[in-house]
Amino acid sequence: MRISIGGDHAGFELKERVKTVLEQGQHRVTDMGTFGAESVDYPDYAAAVARAVSSGEADRGVLVCGTGIGMSIAANKFANVRASLCHDVETARLSRQHNDANVLAIGSRVLDPELALAVVQEWMGTTFEGGRHSRRLQKITALEGADSLPFRNN
Repeated sequence: MRISIGGDHAGFELKERVKTVLEQGQHRVTDMGTFGAESVDYPDYAAAVARAVSSGEADRGVLVCGTGIGMSIAANKFANVRASLCHDVETARLSRQHNDANVLAIGSRVLDPELALAVVQEWMGTTFEGGRHSRRLQKITALEGADSLPFRNN
């Protein structure tokens, strides 16, 4: 699988560990940076990863910053990106099974490194269930670029 990975200064060390685990799993990893612990702006790296996923250049993306919050917000601005902020193995699994999340965001300041690696491995190893979840994803996709849509409860 082609994986695009990126992180800011707060996520640099964990990003490097995640990259190693992904490469050991025989994934083709493209590192979008940052490449050191000097302060940088996380939206730049979230955009690089999200752009790769949105365009089909990468199958999935992984983002690492201090909390994962800013990265997930920025990544979700791109069409066809479903970035999910995960804090445990269960949310990682469900983000793939139910939401077909194609970008994972994690926080180096809020997750123990070993838990973070377990989250990544669960997320990478889980497939989308389809079925009733496909209908819901179609509705999410319809929201892309929409200024306002009427509420429908069905």
